[in-house]
Amino acid sequence: MDTDRDTEQTTTPRREAAIGTAGFLTGILGALAGLAVWLPYGRRGLFGAFEGETNPYVLLLGLPVLVGGGAVAALAAFAAVRGRWRTALGLAAAVAALAAVGYGLDVLAAPQAAQDCGSPC
Repeated sequence: MDTDRDTEQTTTPRREAAIGTAGFLTGILGALAGLAVWLPYGRRGLFGAFEGETNPYVLLLGLPVLVGGGAVAALAAFAAVRGRWRTALGLAAAVAALAAVGYGLDVLAAPQAAQDCGSPC
């Protein structure tokens, strides 16, 4: 119980609020970075196909994986900067899992016609 009192004395409510706000803003910026990475693939997958063919999985799977991955990666960096190594390691493992899901499901795939066009195109 004495350790709880020591931590309460070193972190004031104002400091905790500032740290929480910084973490929230870090997560939002990471999500926006994930959205920025997704935009070229999303545009190509939804609008840039041959004869109007689209790939809805770019929107349904790719967008959540990249936005979530961006937010989690930013929060992992934030936790590492704050010296919370266990939390940072867990978040880094979550980023690796999201990357594996993304590669496994090929969430950034172009529409089939754009991939297999061949030499006549």
